[in-house]
Amino acid sequence: MPSMLDAVVVGAGPNGLTAAVELARRGFSVALFEAKGTVGGGARTEELTLPGFRHDPCSAAHPLAVSSPAFRGLPLERYGLEWLHPELPMAHPFPGGTAAVLSRSVGETAASFGPRDAGAYRRLVTPFLHRWDTLVRDFMSLPLTALPRDPVTLARFGLVGLPPSTWLARRFRDERARTLFAGLVAHVMAPLSGFATSAIGLVFALAAHTRGWPVARGGSQAISDALAAYLRELGGTVHTDYEVKRLDDLPPARAYVFDTSPTALARIAGFGDHYARYRYGPGVFKIDYALDGPVPWTAPEARRAGTVQIGADSAEIGAALRAASREKHAPDAPFLITVQPSVVDPTRAPEGKHVFWAYGHVPHGWTGDLTDAIERQLERFAPGFRDRVLARATAGPPELAARNANYVGGDIATGAVSGLQTLLRPKLSLFPYATPHPAVFICSQATPPGPGVHGMPGHNAAKAVWRRLRQT
Repeated sequence: MPSMLDAVVVGAGPNGLTAAVELARRGFSVALFEAKGTVGGGARTEELTLPGFRHDPCSAAHPLAVSSPAFRGLPLERYGLEWLHPELPMAHPFPGGTAAVLSRSVGETAASFGPRDAGAYRRLVTPFLHRWDTLVRDFMSLPLTALPRDPVTLARFGLVGLPPSTWLARRFRDERARTLFAGLVAHVMAPLSGFATSAIGLVFALAAHTRGWPVARGGSQAISDALAAYLRELGGTVHTDYEVKRLDDLPPARAYVFDTSPTALARIAGFGDHYARYRYGPGVFKIDYALDGPVPWTAPEARRAGTVQIGADSAEIGAALRAASREKHAPDAPFLITVQPSVVDPTRAPEGKHVFWAYGHVPHGWTGDLTDAIERQLERFAPGFRDRVLARATAGPPELAARNANYVGGDIATGAVSGLQTLLRPKLSLFPYATPHPAVFICSQATPPGPGVHGMPGHNAAKAVWRRLRQT
C-alpha cells in the first residue's frame, strides 16, 4: 500500500464499491475497508436456512440496478453478473384469486387494471417510456452540477411525480390500479400521502416496462462480487473484517469516503451533532424461507412473477404504512413485498425446492415477532403456504441492524424517505456528499438519489471526490 493513498472508502456495500471503482477507473489509488467478512452490504447472498438454499438477506429483485447509469457504465457482466428476468416483473394478487400485473408490456399491464383504467395508465406512462435512459440519468445524477439532458421531460415528470401518490391515484376509477400503485410507493416505506410519492411509484413502473425487475443469477452477492473483482483489476485493494471506529484507524489518504449511516460517520469522524436532525424511518421484519415447492398462489399471474406485492387494497396498504410510520405497534395486516428468485433461477435451491423472501413494515426499532401476521397474509393469497415451509430465518429490526450497521433501527433505506428528506438528504445542502471536514465525504443511500441497489450515491460522491483531488 502506498504511503499516501488518494482515497480510502469505508463500507463495501454497493455504493462504497461503486465509489471505489469510479475513483480507481480514473487512476486514483484506492483502498476499501469493510467491517464484515465479505463485501456486499445490502447485496449479499447466504445460506440462512438449510444447505443448498441461497438467500438474499436484504435486496433480491433489482429494477433500479439494471436501470442504473452507474452500473450500466461498468463492465460487470465480464465479472460474472448475469441478469435473469422472470416472465412477469411483478404481480399484485387480490383476495378473489385474480391479480393486477406489472409487465414488460404496457398493454398487458393496462389490461390487468380493467377497461375503465387501461387508458389512464397508458396516458400516465407513455410520455416517459422512450426517454427513460435520459430521464433516469437526470434525476439520479449529482444535484445542481450539470444542466438536465432533457429538461422538458424532467419538468413534466416533476409535475406528475412531486405531488402525493394519493393525488395520482385519482386518475384511476377502480381499486386494482390504485392498489398496485400504492404497493409500488410502499417499497420505500413512505406514507402514501407524502411529498413526491407519485414519483416513487412511477419510477418503479417505468423501470419494469423499460428494463424489467430482474434478479442476479446466483443471488445479489453477484453484484457485489463483480464490483469487487473489477476494483481489484483496477489496482484497488479490499480489506474485510476491518471495523473502523475512528479516522485514526485508517491509513493516510487525501480523501475518505464513507458508505455508512450519517450517525456512524458523525461518531467516527467526530462531527458531534452535525446530523442530529437526520430522521430514520420505519423498520422491516423479514423472513427467508426454504420451501418444499413453489408458493401456491391462487392467482396464476403470481406464480409467474419474480416479485409479488401483498395488500388487499390501497386502504389496507395505507393503514399498514401509517401504523409502521406513526404508531408503536406493528400492523395487524402488514403490507408485504415478496420475491421468489427460484422461479427464474434454479441455482438458488436444490432441485424441486424454492427460496422465498418476504418482509413487512414495522415501527422503527420494533422488537416483536411478525411471523404469524406475515404468514396469515400469505395464506390469504396462497392457501397452504405454511405446508410448503421447510425452514425459515427471521430478522426484525435489531437483527437487521446487527447484520448491517447502516440499517439503523431496522430502516433498510438508511433514512426516512418522507418530506424534504425524500430529495434533500442527509442535510439541506447544495453539496450532499460533503461533510464538515473537506477531505471526508459520505456516499451511502442516506445521500441522493436515495435507497436501492443502484450505486448512484457512490457514483455521484466519487465525482465530488475526484473534483477535490484534482484541486489539491
